Amino acid sequence: MKKDIHPNYHTINVVMTDGTKFETRSTMGKEGETIHLDIDPKTHPAWTGVHRLVDSGGQVAKFNKRFKDMGIKTK
Repeated sequence: MKKDIHPNYHTINVVMTDGTKFETRSTMGKEGETIHLDIDPKTHPAWTGVHRLVDSGGQVAKFNKRFKDMGIKTK
């Protein structure tokens, strides 16, 4: 096996969206760094079954305004 070609595998801290924390090993960042998750299994629709629409920069409002006369019902 070649030396010095693999990334450093070390311990990092992860903070989930609800504030819970855990420690894991990763090649991301440096030893002891903390990752703050924006999306995790507690909030992602794939795991929760609840769909939340995240509107970044008013894109949903822009879409609704553009296609309001096409018969699409909005809440």
